[in-house]
Amino acid sequence: MQAVDREILRLAVPAFLALVAEPLFLLSDAAIVGHLGTPELAGLGVAAVVLQTVVGLCVFLAYGTTASVARHLGAGDLRAALAQGVDGIWLAVLIGAIATVLGVVLAPTLVGAFGTGSEVADHATTYLTIAFLGTTPLLVMLATTGVLRGLQDTRTPLLVAVVGNGLNVVLNLVLVYGLDLGIAGSAIGSVLAQLLSAAWLVAVVVRAARAHDAPLSPDRAGILAAAHAAIALVVRTLAVRACLLVGTYAVTRAGGAATDVNVAAHQIAITLWSFLAFALDAIAIAAQALTGRALGEGDVDRTRRLTRRMVRWGWGSGVVAGLALAACAPFVGALFTSDAAVREALVPVLLVAAVGQPLAGLVFVLDGVLIGAGDGTFLAWAGLVVLAAYAPAALVAATLPHGLVMVWVAMTVVFMGARGLLLSWRARGEAWLVTGARLAR
Repeated sequence: MQAVDREILRLAVPAFLALVAEPLFLLSDAAIVGHLGTPELAGLGVAAVVLQTVVGLCVFLAYGTTASVARHLGAGDLRAALAQGVDGIWLAVLIGAIATVLGVVLAPTLVGAFGTGSEVADHATTYLTIAFLGTTPLLVMLATTGVLRGLQDTRTPLLVAVVGNGLNVVLNLVLVYGLDLGIAGSAIGSVLAQLLSAAWLVAVVVRAARAHDAPLSPDRAGILAAAHAAIALVVRTLAVRACLLVGTYAVTRAGGAATDVNVAAHQIAITLWSFLAFALDAIAIAAQALTGRALGEGDVDRTRRLTRRMVRWGWGSGVVAGLALAACAPFVGALFTSDAAVREALVPVLLVAAVGQPLAGLVFVLDGVLIGAGDGTFLAWAGLVVLAAYAPAALVAATLPHGLVMVWVAMTVVFMGARGLLLSWRARGEAWLVTGARLAR
């Protein structure tokens, strides 16, 4: 088992560091733009929500590619693995081109939907219009990262993420302040950093493809197959994001006179919960790569052993994350707000979230295992079932005494609990254990 643990750590640690580095693109932008003024910072916040939604819905470019590439690698066909990865990159280019055109054209409409003042809207539209030009590089980064993870390489994406973020900071400072371009300079700097990062990752994949005589030209059948496999993962992602949105909506109904306090505390709690999710998701990324490879090798017994071991890692990581969150609960609020009411409301919420971390560790790992197995159809249906169960539970919880805390209890018990039950039931079965280069459907 020590060899398995080393393999998990070899993939998970760089994956975690890369996951943490990714949000720094927007965080560094916020730190730099924030000194321009409050309207500029608010405009960046609006634009960031739109961009994060678009990119978040396209995460299948990384997940799906990881699974398919790892399977071909396990089957001993590195050329086919790289060809599959190249198809995923072309799909990213296609989706990115469409998203760029639509994003640039619809930027004013998307910003207008938030109902902000004209000054904030102007800044948000300026940033968003330029930032959408970086959509294709961002999606290509997702796809190429998926290729490399499938090839069991998580270090290269980490290196690119670190260098890219450093370059982003330098370009932002030069363009925003040195050339006095304001918020437009921040968007330009981010796009340039994303473009160079994508070019670096593509160069790594192209070099490997040429070394193994894999085709680089777009293959219509391969791209369509990748797109078809992506549909289920998109549904799964939409269902998970819908659950989080329902939770936020429920909190806004729970407050009465304390609505602002509840929403602020909820936002801080979600931020911390999301950060801890990066640590737990790193194990899931290792699970995607290792599961895909083991099934590609046709080794069901090894797949079972890996799953059991990674589940233990998930539980253990969740326990550590939960203990850390519980220990920090009375103090961490001061880092985010000086409002004593918000800090007071935050503590019980974080304690509930801390109790749920071991379960979250299990859920994320099993999610990664089934993504690695290509079991997207089940994940899509499971996501819809969870949404159907959680939405009314969250809305009812908001009407109870201590509504904010009860919404988080519903999130832990119903949202994460239902996911844990469904994923555990599936993992115990045989239907997802499809061996060879073909993904499960």
